[in-house]
Amino acid sequence: MTGTTVWGPPPTAAPQAPGAREAELPLLRRVWRGRPEDPRWARPALLGLLAATLLLYLYDLSASGYANSFYSAAVQAGSASWKAFFFGSLDAGNAITVDKPPASLWPMALSVRIFGLHSWAILAPEVLMGVATVAVVYAAVRRRFSSAAGLIAGAVLALTPVAALMFRFNNPDALLALLMSVACYLVVRAVEDGRTKWLVWAGVAIGFAFLAKTLQAFLILPALALVYAVCAPVSLKKRFGQLAAATLALVVSGGWWVAVVELWPVSSRPYIGGSQNNSFLELTFGYNGLGRLNGEETGSVGGGGGTGMWGETGWNRMFNSEVGGQISWLLPAALILLAAGLVATRRLRRTSVTRTSFLVWGGSLLTTMVVFSYMAGIFHQYYTVALAPYLAAVVGMGAGLLWERRREPWASITLAASVVAAAAWGYVLLHRTPDYLPWLKWLVLIGGLAAALGLVFAGRISRQLALGAAAVGLVAALAGPTAYTVSTLQEGHTGSIVTAGPAGASVMGGRGGGPGGGGGMRGGFGGGVPGGQNGRQGQQNQQGQQNQQGNGFPGGGFPGGVPGQQGQQGRQNGTGNGFPGGGRMGEGGGAGGVGGLLNGADVTSEARKLLEKDAGTYTWVAASVGSQNAAGYQLATGDPVMAIGGFNGTDPSPTLAQFKKYVEEGKIHYFIAGGGMSGGNSGTASRISSWVQGTFKKVTVGSATFYDLTQKASD
Repeated sequence: MTGTTVWGPPPTAAPQAPGAREAELPLLRRVWRGRPEDPRWARPALLGLLAATLLLYLYDLSASGYANSFYSAAVQAGSASWKAFFFGSLDAGNAITVDKPPASLWPMALSVRIFGLHSWAILAPEVLMGVATVAVVYAAVRRRFSSAAGLIAGAVLALTPVAALMFRFNNPDALLALLMSVACYLVVRAVEDGRTKWLVWAGVAIGFAFLAKTLQAFLILPALALVYAVCAPVSLKKRFGQLAAATLALVVSGGWWVAVVELWPVSSRPYIGGSQNNSFLELTFGYNGLGRLNGEETGSVGGGGGTGMWGETGWNRMFNSEVGGQISWLLPAALILLAAGLVATRRLRRTSVTRTSFLVWGGSLLTTMVVFSYMAGIFHQYYTVALAPYLAAVVGMGAGLLWERRREPWASITLAASVVAAAAWGYVLLHRTPDYLPWLKWLVLIGGLAAALGLVFAGRISRQLALGAAAVGLVAALAGPTAYTVSTLQEGHTGSIVTAGPAGASVMGGRGGGPGGGGGMRGGFGGGVPGGQNGRQGQQNQQGQQNQQGNGFPGGGFPGGVPGQQGQQGRQNGTGNGFPGGGRMGEGGGAGGVGGLLNGADVTSEARKLLEKDAGTYTWVAASVGSQNAAGYQLATGDPVMAIGGFNGTDPSPTLAQFKKYVEEGKIHYFIAGGGMSGGNSGTASRISSWVQGTFKKVTVGSATFYDLTQKASD
């Protein structure tokens, strides 16, 4: 293979005299040609990969609409109010924030400010983050191995189903994946020459990633710090000094916003959504921190307590029916290639950048995978997008290294074994959805075995035959995830819980599968939730437990039940209540159902006209229990809607006294009936609901029920 070697020093351009021909080439020619030391095909191939990724991810992007209405409402608020932009408020009236820091919202809010509120303005920045992540992974692998290895890594990332899902979705995970990839790249750069600036910039990247998804950004910190402390080509004293400087950079880049929020007068800032004490630090270390590990998430769905409702934990979690089809297609091959890379580099000097690359990317992969496998708290399948860049880099590096050494029997056999692992596991994953392209699993298996046979003899046959075997092996390995990725791109995804791939590709079961037990899960909480996450008609789960009239959860579901109807995800009734696919919740005390927990309300034109009348007179045109219910109305009207109790309706904000004061001051026009978690609303939300229903005039518009807070029931 032509290109950079895996064993030599970092590639550098050959010295050129001033006025050399390369420097005189037009800018576009230089962009097209790339680095002088690269093969001529390398830069065009990279640009083609990035262009293909961009086009794939942009395909039918608007099919997802507002995607996760929870974050889209915050984006809309941030585009209308700089205060909401800074704090990550759910509404421009700044009643309450989302339950994450706001960094992931900022690019989308700026886009909406420029282009207006629509699906593309919200989701296109996520697509660009996906393309940038592919470019970073390519650059990291190509820098130390070869252009071909970099292209393999980039393609693996782009075609990972969960990556195709989340780089077209508005959750914080896209920005997190990009920044963590940048951090890994910068740490390897720091080991190359021992320069402090690279490590400091890595600290900045991780600190900013903290502002995207709090402590998840720190999962790989121990691995990165340990690798640099051991492998950096400077004295031990300087290494620790550099790590201290990087830590300071991390604290500053991630802590400045936290300091401002904590020091800001509570009376003039929004309530910190997801916290029980209006503290971002409590949110960080509780609900979004240790609670995710031990399951003790106060205020979460089900009320915390480590009930096991998020599926089975254990070493095989990344491979099971809940998660496997999202991320694990090349995970067995990656583990083989990682082990091979570490064995091959075991005798190199301490400062070997080749070994460092495996340690940085492989360490990040293993650390994140172990945490995800055993965390007992809230876990969604789409979290695994964090693994995709690490996995892709390891596959590219391992394949590149073993190809360079293919004349050594152990290397060719190991390379063949990785292809067999990918093909065999691809067969298993495809077999889990037997009605989906039933011929593909045989193509993957037979193609992979044939390619592996050729790769065993890659060092003895001609280069052309060896390349042919490698190409067949790569196609076989990527065929399964590519098919799942195409299925993902062909469907819109809405709501709070989404999964990639075709129907039945991700069935949540585990210890009961969800509250109430039983059932599988397809983008929702239980097999009995009609509708799936992809906006298609509700489908019967694998246990045949679809409830077309009864509770949304097999076995009874949340207290109070979720009377559901078969339908499409994200198509709530006029009140926006219940699970996607319809379903109404009771009005008493806000405790009759799930209240649009998974997605925002589908607001009728009559309801929108009602709220928009005299909207400019009020700070909030309406208030509703639960953020998703409020988000649907806010996105429909473009006016602030107060979310009582935050996402689940369990946050103690506002208090009844505060709400009464807002009403007396004429700041809220309507109260939207229903909303929030059945049986899980905070006492505050229940008291507000009861007070409103007993005090104010009821207004019915179609199937939606409102209370006019300017008219007493006795009037």
